[in-house]
Amino acid sequence: MALYVHKYGGTSVGTTERIGKVADRIVKARARGEDLVVVVSAMSGETNKLVAYAHEVQERPDPREMDVLLSTGEQVTIALLAMALQARGCPAVSFTGWQVRIRSDAAHTKARIEHIDTARMQAELDAGRVVVVAGFQGITESGDITTLGRGGSDTTAVALAAALKADECLIFTDVDGVYTTDPRVEPRARRLERITFEEMLEMASLGSKVLQIRSVEFAGKYNVPLRVLSSFEEGSGTLISYEEAGMEKALISGIAFNRDEAKLTILGVPDRPGIAHKILGPVAAANIEVDMIIQNIGADQTTDFTFTVHRNEYKKALEILESTCRELGGREVTGDDKIVKVSIVGVGMRSHAGIASKMFEALAKEAINIRMISTSEIKISVVVDEKYLELAVRTLHEAFELDQAPAAA
Repeated sequence: MALYVHKYGGTSVGTTERIGKVADRIVKARARGEDLVVVVSAMSGETNKLVAYAHEVQERPDPREMDVLLSTGEQVTIALLAMALQARGCPAVSFTGWQVRIRSDAAHTKARIEHIDTARMQAELDAGRVVVVAGFQGITESGDITTLGRGGSDTTAVALAAALKADECLIFTDVDGVYTTDPRVEPRARRLERITFEEMLEMASLGSKVLQIRSVEFAGKYNVPLRVLSSFEEGSGTLISYEEAGMEKALISGIAFNRDEAKLTILGVPDRPGIAHKILGPVAAANIEVDMIIQNIGADQTTDFTFTVHRNEYKKALEILESTCRELGGREVTGDDKIVKVSIVGVGMRSHAGIASKMFEALAKEAINIRMISTSEIKISVVVDEKYLELAVRTLHEAFELDQAPAAA
């Protein structure tokens, strides 16, 4: 029998009624002859409620105890789903992360999976039961409960699929797949039938919220086919896998954007070896992640250095950079937290020239000024003023004809 791993997020299991509908879907899959391992998140809102409780009793909650607390959310859901399946005549058993020995490191609240013991799950599958596993949690070698951080349930599902050598890992969400861009910005956005791991990684890192980066990385590393589907309506969703002959041959697969950008520039610092480290070292030491970087060398032996950070880190980074400017004898520091990043993504651009030119021409026709540019093998990102975000996305979507399905190879 084919083995599938299903994952249902907090919205999908947000009420007992929705848990019942998930159970109905699982019963149908079983009727098709599928073996199933089902990973679930806590019910929508439960994790936030637990976090609030923790902060009421301790200003800075202890990470170990926080993991013990947060792991209870999924424990409720797995039991309820197993009961709902049993009530429908479908044999099912629920397990916490530690019961199936999802071994992790000891980095509390953001642990990483190191090993999974599949023996107990396989025995239950062989006995004809649906195995329901709590997402987002594991256990250390010494027996401490851990949680896997943001997107942890997706990562659990992919890890279980890899360990059990499942045929496919299905991620059920509140959207019916991966789109060429956000349909709320561009109503003509089209659902993709397939997309590569590389493209999905870029889309996730550039602002697409459909899947968490860690789960896509894990799936790509262990070659686990991923499919994103809706919990609330039928459909084939979007398959995420390696590039194969016969896949859609689009130059560009999608447009991602990130509203949470801010730009900082230090002007007139001495142009000498190691200057980039002197500028970015204090920023990194403050645990601020830097994204795009541009350096311009002037004729007067000075350099201007520009980089972007998350908008939430803007004020902190600005203070650090102003201090660095004084130490280095720079001219001034400027900043802008009203910018956004818009990116085109596609494995097809590897073998086609002129993609960047087409992108820049389309934006120029709409008088959208490009503030920064960054490229990789399968993506081109530009920073523009925040007010142009939706216009830029719609313009590029039309320019690359993303509303039209490409012909198969």
